Amino acid sequence: MTSLTVSGRVAQVLGSYVSDVFGVMGNGNAYFLDAAEQLGLRFSPVRHEGAAIAAADAYYRASGRLAAGTTTYGPGYTNALTALAEAVQAQIPVVLVTGDAPTSGARPWDVDQAAIAAGLGAATFTVSRDAAGAVTRQAVEYALTRRTAVVLAIPYDLAALEAGDENLPAPSVSQVTHDGGTDLGQVARLLAGARRPLILAGRGAHLAGAGVELRELADRLGALTAGTALALNLLNGEGYLGVAGGFGTDTAAGLMGEADVVLVAGASLSPFTLRFGHLLGPDATVIQIDTALQPTNPRVDLFVSADVKAAAGRLLQLLDRPSAGGAWRAEARRRLAEGPAHHPGCEVAGDGRLDPRALATALDAVLPGRRTVVQDGGHFIGWAPMYWNIPRPQDLVMVGTAFQSIGLGLASAVGAARALDDGRTLVLASGDGGFLMGLADLESLIGAARSAIVVIYNDAAYGAEIHQYGSQGLTEKPMLIPEVDFSGVARALGAESAVIRSLADLSALQDWIDAGARGTFVADCRITSTVRAPWLSEWMAASQAAKAAVAG
Repeated sequence: MTSLTVSGRVAQVLGSYVSDVFGVMGNGNAYFLDAAEQLGLRFSPVRHEGAAIAAADAYYRASGRLAAGTTTYGPGYTNALTALAEAVQAQIPVVLVTGDAPTSGARPWDVDQAAIAAGLGAATFTVSRDAAGAVTRQAVEYALTRRTAVVLAIPYDLAALEAGDENLPAPSVSQVTHDGGTDLGQVARLLAGARRPLILAGRGAHLAGAGVELRELADRLGALTAGTALALNLLNGEGYLGVAGGFGTDTAAGLMGEADVVLVAGASLSPFTLRFGHLLGPDATVIQIDTALQPTNPRVDLFVSADVKAAAGRLLQLLDRPSAGGAWRAEARRRLAEGPAHHPGCEVAGDGRLDPRALATALDAVLPGRRTVVQDGGHFIGWAPMYWNIPRPQDLVMVGTAFQSIGLGLASAVGAARALDDGRTLVLASGDGGFLMGLADLESLIGAARSAIVVIYNDAAYGAEIHQYGSQGLTEKPMLIPEVDFSGVARALGAESAVIRSLADLSALQDWIDAGARGTFVADCRITSTVRAPWLSEWMAASQAAKAAVAG
C-alpha cells in the first residue's frame, strides 16, 4: 500500500464498503474528512451531529447500502447518541467514525466514549497506527454481520500520523444459506394441513430478498398474507390483507385472527404488530422463521433459525403440490370488500383545524406515485401507512420507533434523499414537536434533496401526550407548543412552502409538483389535536389493562 495517514487508511478501507458519509467537521475528524474527500467519498454536511448517524441509518433503510456518519470527539460524539441508540435498537448497520482521546491519556474535556457506547449496546473499535485498516474492516464487518451500529474511533494524536504497512485481503462477502434442516419438514406438514393459513412477513424477509419465494409459497397454499409496517407490500397480491397491527383495518385483523397456522417470516412479533396480544387466535399454531437464535415472542409454537429466503425455497420443494385454499381467499375478498376501511374523517374538526385522516387521504392523491416516505416519531405516525400508498418496503423509513424517540425525521430525510437515485420523491412526515427538535437540518435537506416534500402535522402540541396524559386530567401546559410558522422558516432557508388550513390549500403543493417537483416543498398543515389515532387508543387500552392487572 502507498503511504497514508491513519485517517487516510481508515478512509481507504471504509471506501471499499461505502460511498456516502454524513456529518459535521471538528477537531477529531478533520483529517478523516480530508482523506475521504481525496478518495472521492461523497460527503453530505449536516448541521447537528445528531443528524450524522440518523442520516446514515436512513440511507441504509432506503437503499440497503451501508453509509457512515462522522463527528468530532466529546460533545460532537455525545450529540449523536440518540441516533446511535435508535440504530442499535432497530438493528441497522451503520458506522460512526469519530475522534477520541489521545493514546497518551484523557484530557480534561474527554469522556469515556467506549463506555457510553457500550451502555447503548454499540461496540467500539479503536484504530492504531499499525492496524488502522484491519480494525476498520473488523468494525464494518461486525456492523454488517450483526446488523448493528458500531463506533470507529480515531485517537486524536494518531489522526495525522503515517499509518503502518498492512497487507489486507479483499473484503469477504458472507452469505447466510442455512435453511433450518429437518425442522422445515415439520413446518411443511403443518402448512399443508392448514385450512386457513396466513403468512406474515417482516423486515427480515425484505432484507433477505424473500418476497418472491414467500408469495409463491402463499399461492401454493392458498394462504392469506400480511406484512409488518416495515414490510409493507412485500407480499402484495392475491390474498394480501395489508399491514398487521394497529395500522391495519379491523376487517383485516379479524381475518388474521381466524388463521389456524401462521408462518411468521422475518418478523419479531412486537406488541404493536400483535395488537397487544389480540391479533392472532388463541388456537392458532405460530411458526417463526428468523435469523435470530431463539423465538422473539412467547407466542411462537415452532421456531426455525434460518435465512428466510433459503427456508422459503426449501418449503416450496417440500410442498410441491398446490393446496385447496381457494375458499379461504374468496372469503377474505368478500369480507374486505364489504368491511369498513380506515375512517375517512371530515375535512375540518370542531375546532376549525384539519382532520388528519382527511388530510392524509387528500395528500395520497396529490403526492407523486414514485415516493419514499420518511417518518419521524409521534402521534401522527400511523397516517402514512394507513392512508398512503407505500410502493415498496424500503419506501417507508420509520425512525424513532425502536428507541421511542422524536426529532430524527429531518436528519433521516437527508440520508434517504441521498440514497434515492431513481427519480423518486422523498416525502418526510413529521410532527411540529419533532420538527422543531431537528430544525437545523432543514437546511441540510434543502441542500441534499433533488425532490423532497415535507408534511408537518402541526397541531401546536405534543399530540401523543395530549391524548395519553391530558385525557387523564394532567396539566396540558407542558404539552402545548406555540403555533410556529414553519412555512415562513422554510422560505427563509430556500424552500417553497405553504400553510395548509383547508384541503383546497393543497393546490399550492400540486402546482409545485406539476412544475417538476424540483427542490424542497414544506407543507405546514394545521391539524386538530382532537382526533386520536386508533393505534394509540389500542396502546392506551393495553397499558391500562396491564396496570389494572398489577393492581389487582
